[in-house]
Amino acid sequence: MPDADGERPFDAADDPGAGRSRWVALALVALIVAWMASGLLLPAGDGEGEAPGDGGAAEPVAVAVRESTAESVTRTLRAEGQAQPDRETAVTAEATGEIAELPVRRGEEVATGALIARIAPGRREAELAQAEADLTRARRDFDNAQALLDRGAGTVDRLAEARAALAATEARLAAAREAIEDLDIRAPFAGRVEELSVELGEVILAGATAARIVDLSPLGVRIRLPQTAVGAVQEGQPAEVTFIGGTTRQGTVVFVGARADEATRTFEAEVEVPNDDGAIPAGISASVRIPVGEEAGHFVSPAVLSLDAAGRLGVKTVDDEGLVQFHEIEIVRAQSDGVWVSGLPERARVVTVGQGYVGEGERVTVRDEAALGLGRAREGAAIPQVTE
Repeated sequence: MPDADGERPFDAADDPGAGRSRWVALALVALIVAWMASGLLLPAGDGEGEAPGDGGAAEPVAVAVRESTAESVTRTLRAEGQAQPDRETAVTAEATGEIAELPVRRGEEVATGALIARIAPGRREAELAQAEADLTRARRDFDNAQALLDRGAGTVDRLAEARAALAATEARLAAAREAIEDLDIRAPFAGRVEELSVELGEVILAGATAARIVDLSPLGVRIRLPQTAVGAVQEGQPAEVTFIGGTTRQGTVVFVGARADEATRTFEAEVEVPNDDGAIPAGISASVRIPVGEEAGHFVSPAVLSLDAAGRLGVKTVDDEGLVQFHEIEIVRAQSDGVWVSGLPERARVVTVGQGYVGEGERVTVRDEAALGLGRAREGAAIPQVTE
């Protein structure tokens, strides 16, 4: 029908080329369907690239393996702990008075008996001088009484009184000397002045803390042992202690508790570590490793470890028949570059590449890891499937 302008609209049916296009498209669709159907209907033996006689069976998955032989490895017990000073004590004043001398500073290393602070003597020196003079007079009185008794001019009672007076005077002199000694506040052992609680001119009371001394040599690292391992740890055993920051020192087990903690059911133990240079401070965290025996194990990368359907940790190997075997393992010792595990045969072909794509009992194509030039960086990955 003509439009408002009197022109007739375009109709594809009027175009002879459009009809031909539809027939061409239908023909192409028919050819594609026929080609796909022919592929499905072809006999399995007519496929290109298929080895004769294999019946169309899928190629076994190829895996890389590494020959591994068990070695003797030291089983170690690992525990976390904290470094503690060998000794730590508060140094208190034995007398009351004003601080007249303060020869040390906080953080300073001091020797045994070193002077920490000295209290002003006040009247104590005068009391000491008086006691010494009294002692001189009491000795003279005693000597006179003894001489008179020897000549028959004295009495026994007079000698006894002189002897008592002499003893009392000696006691007062000893007390006066002790009061003078108490003016000195000294370090009870060699260590570091961790705290200094007094200042020059300050009045300190008897019994108050003047300083705190910490002895950092040796250090004691306290750890907790599980019930299953306490029997394997004995006093005198060597231990390796790694402190936070990377410092590693050799130590010795010096204490193993005989009673478990009621809350954690663990036993306390302590490892002593030499620290003559004082480089390791007290209070920092430490990791302790104690050797507890020898065991046969294989060294593998953590990448080859896997879990079975039951959630057990293990390693997959390939037997002489080319079948995959799963072995439940136990980690004996962990290192930065791998782990030592037990539970494998003495000699084993460990699957290092492709173990995630095969299951126990499955037949695989074995590729030697060294021959393929694969390194540990690729362990656990899939490898190209290569046909023989």
